[in-house]
Amino acid sequence: ELVLKVRIQNPNLRENDFIEIELDRQELTYKELLRVSCRELGVSPEHVQKIRKLPNTMLRKDKDVARLQDFQELELVLTVSDKNLLFRVPTLSEQSGYNKKASELTY
Repeated sequence: ELVLKVRIQNPNLRENDFIEIELDRQELTYKELLRVSCRELGVSPEHVQKIRKLPNTMLRKDKDVARLQDFQELELVLTVSDKNLLFRVPTLSEQSGYNKKASELTY
């Protein structure tokens, strides 16, 4: 497996952490990188304008992906100007592990 660090490019977010994804070294293609990254980040592949290897290199083809090394940092640059329409952070009550009864306790 090849382990990569991926995030959505958004300079307006205070916390814009990377997530780690794994790609099978036998399937190191641009299409597979796009598919796995979008699935993990909850973004539609149609909204990705480009994939950038940080700090400043655009990935364009399978050979570019084949040269990636473990833990390299990548960003998905989205095409839509209002990035909030593409993905939504779940509210507290929608998050797993949220306990409504515990939230109503009074002290």
